[in-house]
Amino acid sequence: MKKIQSFLLIVVLLFLPVMTFAQKGSFPEIKQLQSPQNPRLGFVIHGGAGVIRRGDLSPEKEKAYRAKLEEALLAGYRALQNGKTSLDAVQTAINILEDSPLFNAGKGAVFTADGKNELDASIMDGKTLMAGAVAGLHHIKNPITLARAVMEKSPHVMMVGDGAEKFAKEQNIELVDEKYFFTQPRWDSLQKILKEEKEKSKEVQSPKPKVQNLNNESRLLEMMTETQKLAENKFGTVGAVALDKDGNLAAGTSTGGMTNKKFGRVGDAPVIGAGTYADNKTCATSATGWGEYFIRLGVARDISALMEYRALPIQQAVDMEMNKVKTLGGDGGVIAIDRFGNIGISFNSEGMYRAYINSEGKPVVEIYKN
Repeated sequence: MKKIQSFLLIVVLLFLPVMTFAQKGSFPEIKQLQSPQNPRLGFVIHGGAGVIRRGDLSPEKEKAYRAKLEEALLAGYRALQNGKTSLDAVQTAINILEDSPLFNAGKGAVFTADGKNELDASIMDGKTLMAGAVAGLHHIKNPITLARAVMEKSPHVMMVGDGAEKFAKEQNIELVDEKYFFTQPRWDSLQKILKEEKEKSKEVQSPKPKVQNLNNESRLLEMMTETQKLAENKFGTVGAVALDKDGNLAAGTSTGGMTNKKFGRVGDAPVIGAGTYADNKTCATSATGWGEYFIRLGVARDISALMEYRALPIQQAVDMEMNKVKTLGGDGGVIAIDRFGNIGISFNSEGMYRAYINSEGKPVVEIYKN
C-alpha cells in the first residue's frame, strides 16, 4: 500500500507544473523555441558574376576591386557591430558599391542600346517581409536608397521610371544629371557591341555560301558561341545580405542591367523573389547574373523554399538552385545567409566578385572560381 501511495505522490509532483500552466493558460510559446538563440552577426556582399578569368584583370585593377569590396564589406559589418539593423548594413554597403565606377550599379552602370543608363534595385526585410523595388531609373544617384524609401514610406512594393523619380523628389532623395553615370569603359563596351551587331547585319544581307544540312553538333556549337557572346556582354550586379544582433535578416540588390539592353528590359534585380528575398525563418539572398533565367525560376525565393520545406542547409540550397539555372542555360551566382549566420555562396560563371565576414570575424575577399 505504501508503494502505491509513493507512486501516486510522484505522479502528482510530476504533473503539478503542467496543471499550474494549464490553469493560468500560460504554456510557453513554441515559436520562441524556433527563433535563433544568440545569433552571430553575419554579412556577405557581391559585386557581380560573369566572365572574370584569372589574368583578365591587371594587378592594379584587381587591387582596386579587392579594396572597394573590402571597404563596402567592413562598412556594412561595422554598422552591425554598432547595433544598427540588417537593413542599415545592406544599404550602407550597397551605397558604397553604387558610388564606385568599378561595378555595374549607380556610377558604374552600363549603357542601354539607346546610349542611356537605366538603373534598378530592390531591398527586403526578413522580419516583416516588407519589400521595396525600383526600375528604369535615369537620375537616382543611389537606387537602393530609393528602393528602401518605397518599402518604408509608401504602400507599394515597386515603382518604375518617371513615377519612381517623382516619388524620390518628394522624399528628398538625391537626383543627379544623367552625365554623372558616364564612364568611358562602359561606353566603349557599348560601342564595341554595336559595331559587332552592324558587321553581323552586313553578313546577313550578303550571306556567304554555307554548307547545307549542318549536323546537330555544328548547330549546337553555333548556339553555344552566340550564348557565350551574350554572356560576355553582361556585367555584374551588386548586392548584400545581413544578419543583425536581433536575429533579423535583410537582402538588397542594385544594378545597371545588361549592356545594350533594349525595349525597356528589366532583369531580376528589382524582382522580389527572383534577385532579392529575405525571410527570418530561412535566409536572405541576393543574386547576380543573367536575369531572365533568375526570373523564370524565382531563384531567391526558391532557395528560401528549399530550406523551409526540405530543410536543406544553406550551401546545399544555393548549389541546387544554381544548378537549375545552369541546366536552363543561364549563368550567374547568389550569396545567402541563414538565421544562424551560416553563409552560402554559389556561382556557375567564370568568377564572381564577393566578400564576407568569416566565422572568426575577419574579412575575406574573393574574385575567381578557385
